[in-house]
Amino acid sequence: MKKLPITPSSLYDLQLVEDPQISPDGRQIAFVKVTHDKIANQYQRAIWLATLGDDDTRPQVRQFTSGSKDSSPRWRPDGKQLAFVSARGGKPQIYCIDLGGGEARAVTSALNGAGNPVWSPDGKRLAFIASLSAEERRREDAGETDPPPADALEARHRQERRDEEEKLRYDPRRITRLPYRYGTEYLTERYAHLYVMDRTEDQFGAPYRLTEGDVSFSHIAWARDGKTLFSLLSRAPDEEPLFHIDIIRIEVGRKRKPFKRVTRDAFEYFQPTISPDGKWLAAIRQADGGSWGRLLRVCVMPVKGGPARDLTVEFDRSADIYMSAAALRWSPDSRSLLFLAGDHGDVGLYQVGIGARPEVKLRVGGLRMLTAFSVSQSERITFAACTPESPGDVYCTTDTGRRERRVTDFNADFLAEHSLAASESLRYLAPDGRAIQGWLVKPVGYRVGKKYPLILNMHGGPHLMWGPSYPSMWLEFQVQAARGYAVFYCNPRGSEGYGEDFATAIQNDWGNPVMHDILSGVDLVVQRGIANPRRMAVTGGSYAGYMTAWIIGHDHRFKCAWAQRGLYNLPAFYGVTDVPQLIEREFETLVYDDLDKLWQQSPLAYVREIRTPLVIEHQDQDWRCPPSDAEQLYSALKRLKRPVIMYRYPREGHEMSRAGELRHRVDRLERMLVWFDEHCGNR
Repeated sequence: MKKLPITPSSLYDLQLVEDPQISPDGRQIAFVKVTHDKIANQYQRAIWLATLGDDDTRPQVRQFTSGSKDSSPRWRPDGKQLAFVSARGGKPQIYCIDLGGGEARAVTSALNGAGNPVWSPDGKRLAFIASLSAEERRREDAGETDPPPADALEARHRQERRDEEEKLRYDPRRITRLPYRYGTEYLTERYAHLYVMDRTEDQFGAPYRLTEGDVSFSHIAWARDGKTLFSLLSRAPDEEPLFHIDIIRIEVGRKRKPFKRVTRDAFEYFQPTISPDGKWLAAIRQADGGSWGRLLRVCVMPVKGGPARDLTVEFDRSADIYMSAAALRWSPDSRSLLFLAGDHGDVGLYQVGIGARPEVKLRVGGLRMLTAFSVSQSERITFAACTPESPGDVYCTTDTGRRERRVTDFNADFLAEHSLAASESLRYLAPDGRAIQGWLVKPVGYRVGKKYPLILNMHGGPHLMWGPSYPSMWLEFQVQAARGYAVFYCNPRGSEGYGEDFATAIQNDWGNPVMHDILSGVDLVVQRGIANPRRMAVTGGSYAGYMTAWIIGHDHRFKCAWAQRGLYNLPAFYGVTDVPQLIEREFETLVYDDLDKLWQQSPLAYVREIRTPLVIEHQDQDWRCPPSDAEQLYSALKRLKRPVIMYRYPREGHEMSRAGELRHRVDRLERMLVWFDEHCGNR
């Protein structure tokens, strides 16, 4: 039977996995299965359970919750119950469900929703995070609640009134902080606070809030005795609430007490976690200054106080904080830590001891990207991973830990019915002799000797790392190869996964060195007789949108280009982005102090040299790279009478290509292919 090509609409058929959590005894795995509802234009998320049995027994996998908006499963320490987050009733709330069966029941009814459930070590308390304004916190402390509605009609009218009041609350919008918007939303006067509920048998008492003030707390880590929580808080919450993050400690009790800062040094901290023996506090940290390409290192400090000590100084790779919200875990014996890290296009699981001479060892590797993991009390590991052959499944190690087994294979039928393109790793030298790694995806049905149209894809960040298993690009690469294109991508200087010197090499110079790293790889593919040099396209998003515009402003080999959600005028970008620190750290200046330096590094400065037909794709609510940058590039090219089109996607932000509305994601891929076909003569 002839296999089918992978198309943009194949997105609707793919099934993904997220957040695998192994039970304390290592016999079951709770995870989130993600499907794509074409009719509703929505993601469907439900919690599934895998029962592992003996090493030679095939895991039994079944759906466990009936909702379509369920996530974040968390085991009670005795393994008899799961807490999870669900938006099945509207705003997300914390639910609990017994492993023996029965219905899930909501255990919170937070006014604005609740999330991030974390059990205390003895299972007698459950902490979570919820956001409130100062007035809402005052009403909560005073015990002021509205009387229950008399009937459904009154309840509906109350909700309508609340919706209207919420709308008027921001008309006009009063702005007093920076950044004042993030993701796709404006930041409001509501702040994230820490709550705890006490459990008696299987009943929870009323939640009580531990924190106060117009500041937001993130992350929850319990001390071993269950009397203290550790969290994260900016040391400059009034000025930069999302940066300069410290670890804080707070006592748990109904009588609210001030928090204490654990760290006050020149680092930002992420994902604090307490050792099972209660003696050590570990975290991932990065120097709070200089290029964002500087390494993220695993560190440890005594819980009772004392300086932090980096454990991965000799390991010239960054600990990953982006793939998973819990990418740092203790071994059950408290002697070592497990963490994710990228290396040469793959993401593996590494282990480092906390002794005087720590050594980093690869625990789970391979040609793949691990996206999440957890560890049982017996040190059995479960993880989610994307491979070049599959967009994501759950795996686990055996009881002995010497082998691994695949737990899910949700896309087996899809993959059996469709043709897949393979990736080939390429190693080459940039003009200045720097070694670069890239990949070539040959078109489906590739024939030796035939020259194919080429699509150059580039990654953003700028300090990201791509590889053939990169989850959000798996479908895109396959779609382009199925359409008959050779696909080339690489990790130029500035990328993670090749050491700190490599990642920080672009500080103060984002454009030409990276361009030559990338174009040298394109030259190699052309020299090998695979790509037709007269039929090439270039594309990329965010920083790679920047690079798309930079390249076509300096080089005219491409027949067309598609710039995605880019930044094109650095001085203007600085004043509108939700991460102005990016410019300050990467170019070591405030924009007002060296306008010429930043203008010379801006693609817009070279707009008169852009003659390549260009599509500018942007999202209306992208506050990372705001639409104003796209508008400036578009307007300049139109005034110069150059071939340019701009597509604007409503309701979308910077993550549209990865997590936006399904219809928009498919539409984007289809329009991109049509543009490439039109200019590269592929149809």
